[in-house]
Parts: sequence; C-alpha cells; structure tokens
Amino acid sequence: MKKNIRIGTRGSQLALWQAHHVKSCIETLFPELTVEIITISTKGDRITDRPLALVGGKGLFVKEIETALLNKEIDIAVHSMKDMPGEMPQGLVIGAIPERGNPFDVMISRENKLLADYPARARIGTSSLRRGSQLKAARPDLEILSIRGNLDTRLKKLKAGDFDAIVLAAAGLLRLDQANEITQYLDENLMVPAVGQGALCIQTRENDMDIAPVMERLDHGPTRLCVTGERAFLKQIEGSCHIPVACYAQIKDNQVILTALVASEDGREVIKRQVTCPGTSPINTIADQGRTLANQLLENGGKQILESLNSND
Repeated sequence: MKKNIRIGTRGSQLALWQAHHVKSCIETLFPELTVEIITISTKGDRITDRPLALVGGKGLFVKEIETALLNKEIDIAVHSMKDMPGEMPQGLVIGAIPERGNPFDVMISRENKLLADYPARARIGTSSLRRGSQLKAARPDLEILSIRGNLDTRLKKLKAGDFDAIVLAAAGLLRLDQANEITQYLDENLMVPAVGQGALCIQTRENDMDIAPVMERLDHGPTRLCVTGERAFLKQIEGSCHIPVACYAQIKDNQVILTALVASEDGREVIKRQVTCPGTSPINTIADQGRTLANQLLENGGKQILESLNSND
C-alpha cells in the first residue's frame, strides 16, 4: 500500500471541503499514511458566465482531474458524484462512494417564502435545466433565470435583489455550515434530485492495488447500491446537463425505491415513473432496475421529449 496519497480536486470552497473530508477519513483509518491535496483548475471553474448546457454539460468539472489521474500526477480524485458523466474514461473506475449526504435540492428565499407562496413572475435562479424544468412544471407562472458562480457569489446576487430566490443542492450548504440560509427543502415529490446528488465519487485508476485497501474502507454499501441504480439509469438514458432528467434511489422499509423523470425544458411535459425492488437485491439487480426505469420513461414519451431537445441544439 502506498505511504503517501495525493488527492486531486477542484479549488472551489465546496470541492476543497470534500477533499479535506476524504483526507481526514483516510488519516483516521490509516494513521500511518500521509495525504496531500492537489488543486486542479477545470473548464467548468473557468467558465462562469454561461449555463453549463451551452458549454459542454457534465464532464466540465472533472476532465482535467481525470487526465491528472491517468497521468499518475495524483493517486485519487474526489468529485461531486452529480458532476460525473454516465460513461467513465477507459482506465478509471469509481473506487469508493462514501456515505451520502442530504440528496435534495433546497430553496433559499430573500423574503423567507416557500415555493407555493411566490407571486407570479417572481425571479428564481438556478444553473440546472433539471431544476428549471421541474420549477416550471410546478409553477409555470414564475420566471426561471440562469445563475452561475460559487455559493458565495450566488448568495450575494440573491441578497442584492437580482433574484427573489435561488435553488441549490442541500448537501453543499450543509457541508459549508450554511444550513441557516435554507428556506425550504424540496423532496423528491417536489423535485427529483440529480443522479448522485449528495454523494461523493472517489475515482481511481483501474486495478490500482496500492489504493484498493483504502477504497474498501471508505466505501459505503447502501450508498453505492443506490448510486449504482441511479447511474445505470443515467447511462441508459444518455443523460447530461443538456437534458432535464433526474433519478433518485432510496432504501426505505427494506426496499430500494428508484424515482426518475424526463421533462421538457419548458416544464409542460413531465414523465415520472418509479420502480421498487427488495433491499437485499444484489447490486447488478439494482443496476438492471435503473436501466428498466430509463426504458419505461423512453417508451412512455421520454424518447420524443429527448429527440425534440436534441433537434433544438
């Protein structure tokens, strides 16, 4: 086993929190190891003035880090799982998925209002087509606007009056001790989360036996089970930031429940389905269920929505 582990990460406040969290976990479990954090700038960090869907979508926040991993400049990479494309580059694997944080989206309101309480034409900011389409479906009278930048930048824009509310992932706010900013949690009945939202992805080189013992200790079985189902859905439906798709798996009453949707960008068409299987099912069965769910959505109108979105690109 290696004596020194180099973690590659983006340089944002949240990304660094995630990397330091993994570093702390490794040092606690393996006190004989030294762990170093290496910051890597990605294209997604450098482009902050345009929606992700217009500049490349998923992969913008991981490609340069993956290159460093393949080139052995780092030993592991720590990403937000929701930033990971469905396809993994050849030679790389998901080495570990630690226990998931809060998977849901939240609304931060300038006037402490809930989603249902906003008047028509209230301005809601989000960087995500997935969130935007579901907001439009729930409240077609609202004005959904694009917002980019790190957490502090978005909060400043909100407080300056550029928006009446913004929608973000709960996990980031909770990890940065800013839960007090949250006005409303949007559960899967209001807004289905992104694939892998709230979970971390620790990426490694394939068959790296020096790192394998560390990954085995960091992996959280129930989280991997759920995220595997979600990512199987994503890969089957060929999802990206270009299209409003979502999938969330949870273990409840010893059942794995997968909920997914495909929506038109304007929110007028939303196709939502759910599948359930025993919590004791092997991981391959959960992946099969994710693919089944994707096929159900495609066969029940999702294919037409996706074809329409692609024709508008």
